[in-house]
Amino acid sequence: MVTAQYPLPVDDRHRKSFAKIATPDRLLLGPGPSNAHPTVLQALARTPVGHLDPLYIELMGEVQELLRYAWQTDNYLTLPMSGTGSAAMEATIANTVEPGDTVLVAVKGYFGLRLADMANRYRAKVKKLEKPWGQWFSLDELEAALIEYKPAILAIVHAETSTGVCQPMDGVGDLCRKHDCLLLLDTVTSLGGVPVYIDEWKVDLAYSCSQKGLSCPPGLGPFTMGSRAETKMKARTSKVPNWYLDVSLLNKYWGDDRIYHHTAPVNMNFGMREALRLLSEEGVGQAWARHRKNAEALWAGLESLGLSMHVPADRRLPTLTTVRIPEGVDGKAFSRHLLNQYGVEIGGGLGSLAGKIWRIGLMGYNSNPQNVNRLLNLFETELPRFGGYAASVA
Repeated sequence: MVTAQYPLPVDDRHRKSFAKIATPDRLLLGPGPSNAHPTVLQALARTPVGHLDPLYIELMGEVQELLRYAWQTDNYLTLPMSGTGSAAMEATIANTVEPGDTVLVAVKGYFGLRLADMANRYRAKVKKLEKPWGQWFSLDELEAALIEYKPAILAIVHAETSTGVCQPMDGVGDLCRKHDCLLLLDTVTSLGGVPVYIDEWKVDLAYSCSQKGLSCPPGLGPFTMGSRAETKMKARTSKVPNWYLDVSLLNKYWGDDRIYHHTAPVNMNFGMREALRLLSEEGVGQAWARHRKNAEALWAGLESLGLSMHVPADRRLPTLTTVRIPEGVDGKAFSRHLLNQYGVEIGGGLGSLAGKIWRIGLMGYNSNPQNVNRLLNLFETELPRFGGYAASVA
């Protein structure tokens, strides 16, 4: 028997002994991720197959078909990007923005700012139409900006995770057609939980994530591109500057050719397929109604405890509720208390809303009456320990 000989001894300075992974059970009622459905977790644990295996190729087609249903679209170029929702966000920009293009970003929260940052990195001429965090845009405001800036793309967030605002979309697509620009829509916190009609709204590009309304762990970024956006992509004078997110290459893998592009996260797509199957079995309309019903119960319960919401009822997201932190309450301390003592996660504010709001998510599998009641009971019994609240409702 020949024993391998190495010229230098192995450096064991960083070699340590670790226990097997052990994570606590958490109820994730923050802005995301939310808890994955048990059936999805079982799918993730299945034995992998090759990413060019005929069985996996068949599953890829099923994922695409189910995504089209969830988004209410017939777009051929609909697929899950191998990456989180931010990768799908960047894919919409990387494939359609060329240096010098004017991109108008309607900013009403943190993720509008991220869109603007990404477009700027692809050397677009970025123009921002801004509203205070907690408000939304009217058609008149959007049209005035379209007339002023004449953009190639209007980018807007449908469900702004940082504020809890749902942007009304009726008529926005018509404005973009009228003023000859593409409509790019962020549906990260709406897909699966809030009505989304990609084709009816005339949306040209959209993206989402796996870990919120779809009840799957983070790791995939649903992406869809309509014919007008595809035409702009094909008319580029240079290659898409991001190889990994280049849809013209990915389409050869996810399209009819099935030509190798990258090693896809096979098990993540197992999970996505099951998550989307469960959504289809429930019915997307029924899922939207379930999210609305549970959110309304949460809002009523919080208001009965003397708390106020940050967003008017007619513009609130059923998937993400923003609650104003009462004067004198340390919002972070209360959130830590719920997590450390009860294993329940809620989120805090971002940007201009940091320290001013809690963000409570009821998304996908987590949107149920049991979770609403559990959280309301915790607010009722635990928040009075945090002095300012007790004084405000006395």
